Amino acid sequence: MCQLMGMNARRPTDVMFSFAGLATRAHEHKDGFGIAFFEGRGLRHFVDHHSARVSPLAELVKRYPIQSDVVIAHIRKATQGVVSLENTHPFVRELWGRYWVFAHNGDLKGFAPRLHAAFKPVGQTDSEQAFCWLMQELAKAHADMPAIDELNHTLRELLPRLNQHGTFNMLLSNGQALWAHGSTKLHYLLRQPPFGPVTLQDEDLTIDLAAKTTEQDRIAIVATEPLTRGEAWMPIEPGTLKVFVGGEALC
Repeated sequence: MCQLMGMNARRPTDVMFSFAGLATRAHEHKDGFGIAFFEGRGLRHFVDHHSARVSPLAELVKRYPIQSDVVIAHIRKATQGVVSLENTHPFVRELWGRYWVFAHNGDLKGFAPRLHAAFKPVGQTDSEQAFCWLMQELAKAHADMPAIDELNHTLRELLPRLNQHGTFNMLLSNGQALWAHGSTKLHYLLRQPPFGPVTLQDEDLTIDLAAKTTEQDRIAIVATEPLTRGEAWMPIEPGTLKVFVGGEALC
């Protein structure tokens, strides 16, 4: 299956170290990669159906000095849908005048909801179909952009219906918060002062976060598997929804 990475921070932050850690796992998850950076209400969105280990676009992203307060990234190991650009995560839709970004790890069986014209998948994946259904149901439940607490409540009502169809680990954001739900496996990490050196789990690469942060920084990282060694990664309990705002966990 695929692997996910998300970041939510108090202020715009460079996420390339974490993305490099995710990209090292693309030797197995070689069926495409994507990453989306929120900048206010704007969005930078990069996808390629080639492996993040060989894609020139991945090399560009690693060297691009992008700073963002919400990032979602994905490396794909295809289970449904051919290896193609339209099937590459993360997926993007507009709702209530904001971009929404979604990435999924898992495999849904027998999920074939009725979708209206506003939200239809472009590709053939169960992931994009689930995203379209979530957007459709959110739009039905709220006439306009609700508060984060209301969105949390609605998502907690909707997500169990997807879990019934198989493995559903996902990251979702509209730039205001990062929602993480794991039916099987997701981990998260909260970084706060004092910052120090951190080393990638799968590669001998270390950076000193103290040189890149301030005492006011707060950073939350979510990943399928821990990306670094020696940090306090915590599993997300299966079936629960974690919500991150300003680099901290609301719940």
